[in-house]
Amino acid sequence: MAIKESRARKAFLRTNMVVLILVSLIMILPFIHVLAQSFSSSGAIDQGKVSFLPVEFTFDNYSFVFQDGSIWRSFGVTIFITVFGTLFNLIATASLAYPLSRKELLGRKFLLFMVLFTMIFSAPLIPTFLVVQNLGLLNTVWALIFPTAISAFNLFVMRSFFMQIPQELIESSRMDGLGELRILFQIVLPLSKPAMATLGIFYAVFHWNTYFNALMFIEDRSLYPLQIKLREMIVDENFTSDPTSDFYTTMLSSSPEGIKMATIIVATVPILLIYPFLQRHFIKGFMLGSLKD
Repeated sequence: MAIKESRARKAFLRTNMVVLILVSLIMILPFIHVLAQSFSSSGAIDQGKVSFLPVEFTFDNYSFVFQDGSIWRSFGVTIFITVFGTLFNLIATASLAYPLSRKELLGRKFLLFMVLFTMIFSAPLIPTFLVVQNLGLLNTVWALIFPTAISAFNLFVMRSFFMQIPQELIESSRMDGLGELRILFQIVLPLSKPAMATLGIFYAVFHWNTYFNALMFIEDRSLYPLQIKLREMIVDENFTSDPTSDFYTTMLSSSPEGIKMATIIVATVPILLIYPFLQRHFIKGFMLGSLKD
């Protein structure tokens, strides 16, 4: 019987490995194809010769990307939104998650219900736009940070993590004369590095890929984040054929598809490089924060 179970387990593990390899290939092959096109010549791309290896290898596409000041400006806007927005998100989420994790808080269940309500029923677009407009945030980078200060899902994850911190430690800190803010920033947050790293990844990826909010709230082209710049290059034909833009006039006459692919790679690689530094915290933080009350 044990031999049959061992064979069945081995068969399951092998099947599972094959399925995971196939799923991984399905997910990574499009990225490899884009990468190959970014290093290929215009003629090879236009003739459909490029699959998963560069054809007529060239760095010209990346040279055009690095020479375009507007892309670097959008890159800077995205970096600012990602760094400052992620820090603001973590502080705001922790500041609300901590009191909600304490059972002595009056009205805790009502506040939790209100947070849960916002997660199930999100605010409509027009009221959100009017709120942003009335707050004077329209057409500023703050419109991409403040309205998304707290994610309800991330809040519940962080709250669950905070609830695992021994109540005795909180009580002893209070007896030592520490206020709630000092307890949060000096005791609770240092013990919550795995959760903070996990939610930091979630928030950073969200800000790096911000698209819809920027499309709704930003009109000034100098404030466009990187994803909106990509949209203009790939979707908006009027933009890419703008005769007043020397850069894009040259792009259209040389390798438009190759330069678009190079821009996609430049926009994707930085956020991929962050994950390895936080990988050891990621699974631990997510699993610990997923426990029920």
